[in-house]
Amino acid sequence: MAQEFTFTVNGVEHTTTQNKPLLRYLRDDLHIHSAKDGCSEGACGTCTIHVDGAAVKACVLTTALAAGRNIVTVEGLPEDVREAFVYAFGAVGAVQCGFCIPGMVMAGAALIAEDPEPTEEQIKYAIRGNVCRCTGYKKIIEGISLAAAVLRGEKQIDEDLERGDDYGVGKRAFRIDVRKKVLGEGKYPDDIDELDQPGLAYASAVRSKYPRARVLSIDTSKAEALPGVVGILRAEDVPVNQVGHLIQDWDVMIAQGDITRCVGDAIVLVVAEDEATLEKAKKLVKIDYEPLEPVRNIVEARAADAPRLHDSFFAFGNTVELKDNVCQSRHVTRGDAAKALAESAFTVTQRFTTPFTEHAFLEPECAVAFPYKNGVKVQSTDQGAYDTRKECAHMFGWDSEPERVVVETMLVGGGFGGKEDVSIQHLAALAAYKFQRPVKCKLTRAESLAFHPKRHAMDGTFTLGCDAEGNFTGLDCEINFDTGAYASLCGPVLERACTHAVGPYKYQNTDIRGFGYYTNNPPAGAYRGFGVCQSEFALESLIDLLAEKVGLDPWEIRYRNAIEPGEVLPNGQIADCSTALKETLLEVKDAYYAHPGHAGIACAMKNAGVGVGLPDAGRCKIRVENGVAVVYAATSDIGQGCNTVFLQDVAEACGLPLSCIANGECSTENAPDSGTTSGSRQTVVTGEAVRGAAFLLRDAMVGIEAGKPAPDAPVSAHGDGVKIEYDDGRAYQLRTQELVAGQGMHPQDPTAAIKALEGCEFGYVYLEPTDKLGADVPNPKSHICYGFATHVVILDDDGRVSEVYAAHDSGKVVNPISIQGQIEGGVLMGMGYALTEDWPLKDCVPQARYGTLGLFRAPEIPDIHAIYVEKDELLPVAYGGKGIGEIATIPTAPAVQNAYRAFDGKLRPDLPMVDTPYSRARHRG
Repeated sequence: MAQEFTFTVNGVEHTTTQNKPLLRYLRDDLHIHSAKDGCSEGACGTCTIHVDGAAVKACVLTTALAAGRNIVTVEGLPEDVREAFVYAFGAVGAVQCGFCIPGMVMAGAALIAEDPEPTEEQIKYAIRGNVCRCTGYKKIIEGISLAAAVLRGEKQIDEDLERGDDYGVGKRAFRIDVRKKVLGEGKYPDDIDELDQPGLAYASAVRSKYPRARVLSIDTSKAEALPGVVGILRAEDVPVNQVGHLIQDWDVMIAQGDITRCVGDAIVLVVAEDEATLEKAKKLVKIDYEPLEPVRNIVEARAADAPRLHDSFFAFGNTVELKDNVCQSRHVTRGDAAKALAESAFTVTQRFTTPFTEHAFLEPECAVAFPYKNGVKVQSTDQGAYDTRKECAHMFGWDSEPERVVVETMLVGGGFGGKEDVSIQHLAALAAYKFQRPVKCKLTRAESLAFHPKRHAMDGTFTLGCDAEGNFTGLDCEINFDTGAYASLCGPVLERACTHAVGPYKYQNTDIRGFGYYTNNPPAGAYRGFGVCQSEFALESLIDLLAEKVGLDPWEIRYRNAIEPGEVLPNGQIADCSTALKETLLEVKDAYYAHPGHAGIACAMKNAGVGVGLPDAGRCKIRVENGVAVVYAATSDIGQGCNTVFLQDVAEACGLPLSCIANGECSTENAPDSGTTSGSRQTVVTGEAVRGAAFLLRDAMVGIEAGKPAPDAPVSAHGDGVKIEYDDGRAYQLRTQELVAGQGMHPQDPTAAIKALEGCEFGYVYLEPTDKLGADVPNPKSHICYGFATHVVILDDDGRVSEVYAAHDSGKVVNPISIQGQIEGGVLMGMGYALTEDWPLKDCVPQARYGTLGLFRAPEIPDIHAIYVEKDELLPVAYGGKGIGEIATIPTAPAVQNAYRAFDGKLRPDLPMVDTPYSRARHRG
């Protein structure tokens, strides 16, 4: 007779004969989904629960070891504890993507039960085993401290904050998803199970063990004979076997006889009735390979005799033939850099290298697909529902009827660019359509680490010059990216690295050459900063070298060259009225000068929106449903908080309380395409579309109060941020006060007026043209706007980072609760990039596990001072907001490097930096 294991879960006794990880029992058998599966190796803490009152990771505790013990998840916490954490985490801004949050709550609750008045150091220690990739931990620490104070009775829950009666732009807005994320009630794709989808099958790919090998044979007979196997799909089962975000060069599966391009290439897709059978079947698939010598790096890729990874690719309707391993190239030039540098009083030249790095989002990739109408529906975790639809439709050969694929983006457990490409969505869709049943497909953490696109490794040489007074004269550089086996977003990322390599300064002579090379490394693509982290690390480190030659200090040379409104950036664009780089420099000046020999400084700029002449529309429709203005925009909130921002925009425009506003589902079936969550574009681009639709709604509400009838057909319009043009030909110029938060015109009784508009729909498209790269105009407008920042990093006497001052110009601060967490999280990610994070490869094979990536933990964080600058004169678009997501990371790494150079005189041009307390600890580890 099988041994039985009995334990109590949330007050209910359970008995099982299965000896397996407790996490799997909680999720699969009891359908308790607050405990998340982030790594299954005890490294991330997303599965933290209470066992006999202690915080324990459920993935490393088995049901056998749990026998006789009392287990509690978030669902089983006392109600006062649950409510304290909901309020506290919402009030301080501790919740972003939310995937780590139930685990953080459990770790914090265990500490508070032991010590009701914990210190900051105790809290840091209590969550040392829990990773947060979004917030930088500071807000979570504050949230646990506030929850403790509430439970002690020293602080009261402010119910008005969550209710949101005053929810406009610039107000402390309680994020709309806090409650469901704190309590573990929100659904991520992996939380979908057979209760949601009866008959759910499970799919997983058998992937290549070799970075470059010919697939000689594939034998699936034993696997197919295994009871419970639904079927096995190969390359020949795929209608169109290459997909890609912009360039279609990525094989869905590698066919027999073809050559793999990286470890993790899918060979076959196994579909089974349950996950246990799935894993057994995968092991029974026999694949014979002929290993081939891989192309390991840029140097090997450039060799004359290098194997060519791709003969051609398909992009934008054309087949492009390739003669070498150059995937993409860019040349950004203005003025005469060679002449300017030759005539400069001082020049400096330096080579810089940066590594591949892993996004380390807490939620591994997962998708559920099922037959739907005449096609398939995909519920997924990604950064762009319409992009996923396009790629899946292309795979099916449905380019002319992409609506046959419906994509619904669910909660996303972090992205940072790593979920822009399809990973498993298309595989789930393929299996669901082929077998006509619901299918879940997900990556293990090891598969995710090995296969999804990383930050590009860079090898670049930069030369910067200035005159005798320290005014920059010109820049020449060559940037080489390793884009790995597939293009992903190589072109746009490389382009952004080149266009931003000049920095936020006022000089005009530049010659920047960029090349992205195919290698047999796993692919590289979008990552927070989008190529700018690499090039700005080089430029800002170079500026300190140049300052030393001139005889200026690093703060002064930057202030002397800083761009101001009305001046011309190196790309030719005229800096707009909202530009506040000098103001950010002034905000950190005292901190910089107060720590001589211990302080480093760096500046940055980052675009908002796609720009460079590409179409980049924001789209929104608002439909009144049951007296609520429901906002439909197919945008992914990956933790940055755009869904809350959109409701703030509506509240601001219409004077509505939060109880009368909601978000509709992010689905290609019901919501208009508002583009990918990338390039810090959602607050600005989609935010302006939401505001435009809200203005249409507001005008109808005012009309109702004036005795006019409700519209009898959908109202639609488009605009550029200043002028609204109705699709029926009417047009009007927005009043100046309407463009400024707090000065708009509202209905007298908004809640009554909106009820009279039941069923009415208001749609708006925002599109502001930009100029193509290299446009033949005197002052091209490359992007609709830029954010600016200055970071100062302070080292203690032991050479560890003790403080960071991060001053940001992100335009109008739409939600003060959110912006600090965005800045703090970005700073810590930038510190990791500089000091600890690495993703090592050996002959193109990844060597890291989640626990060895070098991610900062809570006890290691410095004191981060998030500072935001708001000018009186802002851009008219989106109430003046400019986005914060990407730029928060960019200046940190060079500021760290410059701090160490001030500390010991050594330049550290290679990341992660060596000869620091962090590198020595990493080496010991």
